[in-house]
Amino acid sequence: MAALQKRAVMLASIRRFFAARHVLEVETPLLCRAGVTDPNLHPFKTVLRKPGAAAGDPLYLQTSPEFAMKRLLAAGSGSIYQICKAFRNEESGRHHNPEFTLLEWYRVGFDLDRLIDEIDALLREICRDDLILEASERLSYRELFREHVGADPLSGSFEELAECSGTRGLPEAEALCGEDRSFWLDLLFSHLVQPRLGRGRIAFVRDFPAFLPSLARKKSDDPRVVERVEIFLEGLELGNGFHELTDAVEQEERFDRDLAVRKANGQSLPAKDERMLAALKNGLPDCSGIALGLDRLLMIMMQAESIADVLTFPTARA
Repeated sequence: MAALQKRAVMLASIRRFFAARHVLEVETPLLCRAGVTDPNLHPFKTVLRKPGAAAGDPLYLQTSPEFAMKRLLAAGSGSIYQICKAFRNEESGRHHNPEFTLLEWYRVGFDLDRLIDEIDALLREICRDDLILEASERLSYRELFREHVGADPLSGSFEELAECSGTRGLPEAEALCGEDRSFWLDLLFSHLVQPRLGRGRIAFVRDFPAFLPSLARKKSDDPRVVERVEIFLEGLELGNGFHELTDAVEQEERFDRDLAVRKANGQSLPAKDERMLAALKNGLPDCSGIALGLDRLLMIMMQAESIADVLTFPTARA
């Protein structure tokens, strides 16, 4: 019952926060006709059958409400937020449940620095009765990687990455990652960097390599990186935010690259979200957005050992 009560207080605090800032709460479909193309995400798929029909149309449970919310932004909604369920297959463990609660919001006219300021303010408001937080940190992905891994994530050779992984207790990394730079960076960052982040304070890690999957725009002064931020607290990733990509042509090219990777990996090939692409073509306003995992945040606030401890019915007991 304690987790139920704490969750209710958290949700009320979030709604007060955005009401005071005149950000509109919205709802979008959980079942959509297009799935996510990101090779690292595995959507749940079902079939919609009309009465008496032998065949049906595929539908996907959404891994996040992002695409539908961007359609609202393009239609002139202004700044919006949503608290909803999201679904990701093949994700289960101490920090993962296939069904989880997301807070996602978009601020029209915000650059990434201004969004980070708002994330910081929101998290401090939510956590003020449970955590004493020191001043937050704003850190460079590249500098963190160099410091804790010992190689440059943008230019380091595979031989250098393999050497660094071996000397830091990850000798199996070379066999696992081969010549997939994205895989190398994900593995080394998650094992060697992330556990050190956000100890007693909120850590904002920004400016990620452009070849890692994201919907962020490239930095104008260095196209090798994108305007992306990840939020960490007590070594746990809470969210992922972008200065949002508004170029429909580049967005479709990224979808196509994702699908090529999925095909090479033998993964399913969901349809591209043509409605979202059409919205970008019509004009997405300049904005920044963020998705935060509320179950993980509740874990930290309650000092829980597992995400199952803060869920009413984890999937194993659903």
